[in-house]
Amino acid sequence: MSAIEARLSELGITLPEPVAPVANYVPFVQSGNLVHVSGQISMGPEGLIAGRLGETVTLEAGIAAARQCAINLITQFKAACGGDLDRLARVVRLGGFVNAVGDFTDIPKVINGSSDLMVEVFGDAGRHARSAVACPVLPLGAAVEVDAIIELKA
Repeated sequence: MSAIEARLSELGITLPEPVAPVANYVPFVQSGNLVHVSGQISMGPEGLIAGRLGETVTLEAGIAAARQCAINLITQFKAACGGDLDRLARVVRLGGFVNAVGDFTDIPKVINGSSDLMVEVFGDAGRHARSAVACPVLPLGAAVEVDAIIELKA
């Protein structure tokens, strides 16, 4: 078991199977040591966390949705690392998208659900640059979607 998988176990996180793309794209693309991971929506063990922040989804539920996106990203990271998460050098960037009403301004707090988990799992290598934006709708009505760029060890 890799050190990262041991850390996931300590946190009580079981990675799901990677989700297949729902349209004409691939889950990730590697260019050199960088891997660009397609957006992962807030799909959890109980199904899709859907709805709009500031309307039908609370801040706490939005944070949980972003955390689920991070778990789904880590699943794709593992696939991109050939099954060995210890090959991940660092999380370079996250892009967070929040399905929100126009006057909802806690977008950064929502995306902290993903950012915080990256640091919990990967330590300093999980600290990343980031954007966090609101959208009027996301695929399948998801509450949150997050994409990522990671760097693999040479």
